[in-house]
Amino acid sequence: MADEIVNVNEYQVLARQALPKMYYDFYAGGAEDEHTLKENVQAFQRIIFLPRVLVDVSNVALSTTILGYNISAPIMIAPTAMHKLAHPEGELATARAAAKSNTIMILSFSASCTVEEVAASCDAVRFFQLYVYKRRDIAVNLVQRAEKSGYKAIVLTADTPRLGRREADIKNKLIVPQLKNLEGLMSMEVVSDKGSNLEAYANETMDPSLCWRDIAWLKSITNLPILIKGILTREDATKAMEIGAAGIIVSNHGARQLDYTPATISVLEEVVQAVGGKVPVFLDGGVRRGTDIFKALALGAQAVLVGRPVVFGLAAKGEAGVKKVMQMLKDELELTMALAGCPSVKDINRSHVRTERQRLQSML
Repeated sequence: MADEIVNVNEYQVLARQALPKMYYDFYAGGAEDEHTLKENVQAFQRIIFLPRVLVDVSNVALSTTILGYNISAPIMIAPTAMHKLAHPEGELATARAAAKSNTIMILSFSASCTVEEVAASCDAVRFFQLYVYKRRDIAVNLVQRAEKSGYKAIVLTADTPRLGRREADIKNKLIVPQLKNLEGLMSMEVVSDKGSNLEAYANETMDPSLCWRDIAWLKSITNLPILIKGILTREDATKAMEIGAAGIIVSNHGARQLDYTPATISVLEEVVQAVGGKVPVFLDGGVRRGTDIFKALALGAQAVLVGRPVVFGLAAKGEAGVKKVMQMLKDELELTMALAGCPSVKDINRSHVRTERQRLQSML
């Protein structure tokens, strides 16, 4: 078939055709010049493989364990907002696809469906992503609801004291619906006669005073392990361990916050070295190929999080599109492992890749 989808990038083309411009731009766009948006993808392309040959790869095992939970491959679904803007079934379709893919979905604080609705949609391991608002009772309410609904971890997004400047949303005068999780708790109505409704709302509600000492407060309101998302430096990785984080997600918020931050794959190794194996490190941002996943694992990530490709799959083909995106990435990773001489995820190590930094150092 001439129109057969052969990689996850092609779902972005279909999503652009399927979605209103305002919503496509919301999902696809980044902050300001979108330098980091491009770098997140391109930085992977500057890492090369050093494959091993004559290794028995007649059986290639992708399965791994995340915080004690078995998943079919080291590929999780990142928290992304408002899936009903992409498809009428929203996060319910995404959750079902995650369950059928035997992986972990991280439900966004800004989901179109409630934590309870997603929990009831299917039987699966899932985490809940949290923003902390000025009204701390909102966080208490959502964390306790997530814990009661069977979510297995809290993912605190730490890089959003204010919303990044997303110029496409400003030009489009983005209007977002009321968040289901906040119904009865607070209104999303803001007085703003220009620019992005989301930006105005976020800047009214986000707590810019949130800091490291507040993690003790967060730990006091839940028994769930807390992962911190948005770490890009060894200094912050060290602080995250000191305050008792159960895991670290190397992330620049899909390049939607501060432009000209480094591509996540370019700082992954620094964070991994700072952590020293004490807690798991995950990578979020720019993952579009099975080869990208292999590179992240080789540089020390326990798993990757995939965001935009999932949303684009959902926009194009609903639940089946999400499932297909996950399967494509798994199939590509399996092939990469076979060609690189790695019969299991545990066999992937630092010696299988050469980074741009190594290449430059070798030229000195």
